[in-house]
Formats: sequence, structure tokens, C-alpha cells
Amino acid sequence: MKRRILFTVHSLAIGGIERSLIEMLRALDYDRFDVDVLLFAHQGELLPELPPQCRLLPEIPQLASLLQPIRRALRQGHGILAAERLRAKGQVRLRYAAVPPSSAADDGAAFALYQQYWENVIRWLPALPGEYDAAVSFMWPHHYVARKVQARRKLAWIHTDLRAAALDETGDEAVWRQFDRIGAVSAGVLEGLTVRYPALADRCFVFENLLSPADLRARAEAFVPGDMPPQPDGFRLLSIGRYCYAKAFELVPLLCRRLVERGLPVTWYLIGYGGMEEDIRRAVGAQGMEGRVVLLGKRENPCPYLKACDLYVQPSRYEGKAVSVMEALSLGKPVAVTAFPTAAAQVTDGVDARIVPLDPEAAAEGIAALLRRPEEMARLAGNAAGRDYSGYENLEKLYKELERESPAQT
Repeated sequence: MKRRILFTVHSLAIGGIERSLIEMLRALDYDRFDVDVLLFAHQGELLPELPPQCRLLPEIPQLASLLQPIRRALRQGHGILAAERLRAKGQVRLRYAAVPPSSAADDGAAFALYQQYWENVIRWLPALPGEYDAAVSFMWPHHYVARKVQARRKLAWIHTDLRAAALDETGDEAVWRQFDRIGAVSAGVLEGLTVRYPALADRCFVFENLLSPADLRARAEAFVPGDMPPQPDGFRLLSIGRYCYAKAFELVPLLCRRLVERGLPVTWYLIGYGGMEEDIRRAVGAQGMEGRVVLLGKRENPCPYLKACDLYVQPSRYEGKAVSVMEALSLGKPVAVTAFPTAAAQVTDGVDARIVPLDPEAAAEGIAALLRRPEEMARLAGNAAGRDYSGYENLEKLYKELERESPAQT
């Protein structure tokens, strides 16, 4: 008999987590599982890519309202939820009142705010009808599956390094404990989780994101990016991700200026979106990098840009396991990443990528050294092209977790 499985995620907006879920759903053996998908809001550019074998559950208005601006939620009649979200803002603002303003503090507060939202609203949300053999909460925070879904077995996924997050640890651990198993997308992410919550170590396992190399290659051939023209006498650098503190894209104009000052004719393209877009644009002007740093915005299919670039760079402060890095490696591109805490769990320095220091000056020197050595870039690219980054060998591990019989841990 097929197992009845539920997957939940907030939406299918463009992002590494959402893309990872699509790839996991595509890879599942539907002879073994009946799969329901609960999107908190039926929105996002990746929604058409949801596999047809899945059953998309009806949208729950209260859940959808949490992804809308508070004023719109009020107009739609979700007054209690809107009030609880406003209360969460006040609670977090009070908690951080004594913290000096900084981008790092703002980023930490964003984690705290989202956690507090869910702590406040969860009791007002309706439970999901029915019962499942297994329920997978694919995106933090995990309150809804923990408290509003009935399942014989519950799994949660973690995609980020929680060492960088400002959280109410007691409340966060209480939610994690509602899950039988916790899947971390890299050994580094697992380490970050267990360092912060050592009591959870016995229920954690590593399950790396899945990729389809054949699909990536087909998507890379979909078109030629006219907004990333060839640069015969220079280099096209590319970075992909949300415009947020973790990705450190506001440092790219400085890095780019340092490369130009070293005599390297580079143009650095950024694909993404997010709240720090204006910070990045201001940095472009401050560093005089207009025309050198180009914000391309959202791109539903970034693969042609990956194919076209000369070097893919992930300049992040912290990561879980960047999907765009794995896509670049799978397409056989040379890659440089900064030395964020989980970098060594994602690439092998000197084998398939270069890890450069987090410090902007040292990072620029490391990238410059790589650009000056085309034979080194070709060697890294060749090594990457010869490796299998699909992760499909882990599918049986996932099936065992979904099919295992065990009572929910509390």
C-alpha cells in the first residue's frame, strides 16, 4: 500500500529552498507514495514546475495571509493574525532595543521576528484535515506541521546555518522536538544545528539537495542571455541569490573595484531580489562601479547565465548549501566561494572550486589570482564537470525516513 505523504513550504517563489523542493518532488517514486503539497500561498514563479503526480491542496486563507503585507491581511478580514504580527514586531523591537544598529543585527532580528510571528499566530490557525503517514516541513519555521498537522511521522528540513540566527532557543528547540527526524542539507548545516541544540543530535541526518544534471543542461540551452553579452577582452562574473545580508552582495561593488584596480576588466552580474537591493545600488554608486556591477533582478531560469559566465562567485557571509553553487558546478563552471562556515562542506578547495577569505580585500586578491590563471580555472571546471552532484544516491535514505514506523517524539 502506498504511503500518504505531505510536503509543506511557504510558496514556490524563486529561491534555492523552493527549487530544492521541486527537485525532490520530481525524483520521488510515485509507485511508493501518494503525495500532497501544502503551499501556504499559491504563488511563485516555480508553481508551474510542481510535478503533476502531486496533489496541490487548496489554499488556506489564514496561512496565505501570513505572506501578505499586514494592511492587506487586515482588508481581507484576518484582523487577529494581523494584530499578532504587529505584536511580534513590538516584542522583537523591545528585545533588540539595546542592540546597536548594524546589518548583522538587522539580519539576526529578521530571524527573531519570523520566529515570533509564528509563536504568536499558530494558535489562531486551523488544523489541516486528515492524517498522513509522514509529513515533511520543508522550510523553517516549522510550527504549522509541528502543531497543526496529524501524521504518524514528522520530518523537518533545515537549509541554513543557524549559528548566525538570533532566536529564542527554548521556543525553537520545543518546535524541533515535535519532529522524529531533521534533515540537514549539508554536514556544515548539521554541525550548526547540533552545536546550537546538542540534544537534537540523535534525530538529525544529512540529506543533500537533489539536482538533475540533464535538466540543468537543457535549461542552460534554453536561450542566449542578451543582457549578459560576451566580453572577449574581459571576464563575466556571476552571483545568484536573495539580496540579503547573508549573501553579502552589497560588498560586490567593492570587490569589483579592487579587481578593476588590479587591471582585470570584469563585469559582475547579480541575479536575485530582496530587501537589500537599494543598499547594493548605493554601494555601486559609492564605488563608481556603474556598468561594472549589473543587477539583473529575478530570472526564472538562471542556467543560461551560468553557462555564459566565466566565473561563478558566491560571496556569502553564511550559507546552508547554496543551490546556485551546485548548479554552477554541475554545469562545469569554475567557482569561487568565500570561507563562510559551511563552505568546506559544499566544495573541495583546489579541486572543484576555490575558497577565498571572507575579508573583502583578501577575497578580491583570491579571485584576482584565479582570474589570472586560466589553466587553473579550466582545471577546476574540468574536475567539476566530471563529478556527480545530483545527490540521487541518497534517495533510498529519504524513502527509509518516509516509510519508517515510529511514534512521534515529543
